[in-house]
Amino acid sequence: MPTPGASTLSSESASDEKSTARKAPGLLRGSSVVGGATLLSRVLGLVRDMVFARFAGAGAAADAFFVAFKIPNFFRRLFAEGAFAQAFVPVLAEYRQKGGIAAARELNDRVAGALGGTLLLVTLFGILCAPLVAGIFAFGWWWDGAEREKFALATDMLRITFPYLMLISLTGFAGAVLNSFDRFAIPALTPVLLNLVLIGAAVLGTGWFEPPIMALAWGVLAAGIVQLLFQVPFLARMGLLPRPKWDWRYPGVRKILRLMAPAIFGVSVTQISLVLDTVLASFLPTGSVSWLYFSDRLVELPLGVFGVAVATVILPNLSRQHVGGDPQRFSQTLDWALRSVTLISLPAALALIVLAEPLLTTLFQYGRMEPRDMAMAAWSLRAYALGLLGFMLIKVLAPGYFARQDTYTPVRFGLIAIAAKMLLSLAFVIPLHHYFRLGHMGLALATAAQAALNAWLLFKGLRRDTVYRPERGWPVFLLRLLAANLAMVGLLLAALAVWPSWSDWSWWQRAWRMGVLVAGGGGTYLLVLLASGLRPRHFRAQA
Repeated sequence: MPTPGASTLSSESASDEKSTARKAPGLLRGSSVVGGATLLSRVLGLVRDMVFARFAGAGAAADAFFVAFKIPNFFRRLFAEGAFAQAFVPVLAEYRQKGGIAAARELNDRVAGALGGTLLLVTLFGILCAPLVAGIFAFGWWWDGAEREKFALATDMLRITFPYLMLISLTGFAGAVLNSFDRFAIPALTPVLLNLVLIGAAVLGTGWFEPPIMALAWGVLAAGIVQLLFQVPFLARMGLLPRPKWDWRYPGVRKILRLMAPAIFGVSVTQISLVLDTVLASFLPTGSVSWLYFSDRLVELPLGVFGVAVATVILPNLSRQHVGGDPQRFSQTLDWALRSVTLISLPAALALIVLAEPLLTTLFQYGRMEPRDMAMAAWSLRAYALGLLGFMLIKVLAPGYFARQDTYTPVRFGLIAIAAKMLLSLAFVIPLHHYFRLGHMGLALATAAQAALNAWLLFKGLRRDTVYRPERGWPVFLLRLLAANLAMVGLLLAALAVWPSWSDWSWWQRAWRMGVLVAGGGGTYLLVLLASGLRPRHFRAQA
């Protein structure tokens, strides 16, 4: 029986039987599509967190929810968006290149069966063993008798939120299939639904639950269902809706598993380090988990909009270039990605450092949030921002290995970075907590250092293997960035000298001033770049 909607792809099946003849969209255009959709999602994510701040604050209940939300998200990023996607997309590209659409559909069916069955078992384990799982991630709460009530609340919410892992992982599988066929917009728009559902749960549902924070846990579960159902019609229309088959002996499934095992560590080093932050933060004063959460959310904005967008687009392209035997184009694609994320990450990091407390105050200091919470979160935001370039570089350098189906080298680098992170966490947290009560900032500093080390190792590895050869023009490009960033920081510091007291203003007074700072700083950065001779065509040429 033919797959429903198969006729949609019939016109391109013939060409795919020989090769991937259909030209992929340009890297710049593809990244713009993903970046635009992701920007919408991230903006709504900030709105969601503003609602969280108003309704939950940064107290014990908020800490408990953020742990219950982080645990399934950690596994989701580890498997669905991380190791699984990086192992699955290159193999799917290989099957499509060599066997056409029919081979790609057959692989999808087997992978859907294996992934779905495994996720079901993991989800059942997580629900039944919620106290054990919560104890691993929030050991300090379990250990401290005074925090047992917070631990119990986190455990109750985890039983509700853990099925989100299965739902969002299947959503990630569907998104990986769509991305492999250069349909980037739908997977990028899907997280918008998560934010809309959670905003609705916070605004409309908190009055129906006791404690009110439980409404957010049920909102996470509902968001997982909505996101998965949203992508199903698009897969069906393309004739790619899988019919799951449990077949672990299928060569493609076994190859993905072989690639995925080491990739779990290689691509998810950042996520593992953030979970270590959560574990250590459970030993720090109440509010530490929330301060780290809100500061991390602001770093995730440029990382998600630009870093993830570029990484999402280049992986299928790099995979096709590797299978097609085009090392020069492979290197050029990496070079384009490195220039793109450097162009964005440096000014974003500097702006977050300079504007840390005004940004947090403008977005989150409402309702139960106090000025002290914003001041504490600002310290961890500045520390996280130091690692933004490293975070983005990891996103675009790791595909240089995974596209070549090399998952072992990033593992080695990742383990080195994690070991360094663990040592640095203790080295930073203990003195900062003891002398300044800023232990959470020490966690963020260690994470930033780990990201920089991991990115450097990945870069050196690609250069050593001559997989990446820098194109001409990097010294001039970096000089232009230096001049533009100095001009932007000078403007922002001058403006803050004029507007020093953000906590004393109403929300609209904060909002218009922050709008002026963002527009003025961004405009200054772009004008100096244009005056120095940088033009959009310099990036479009590589796309």
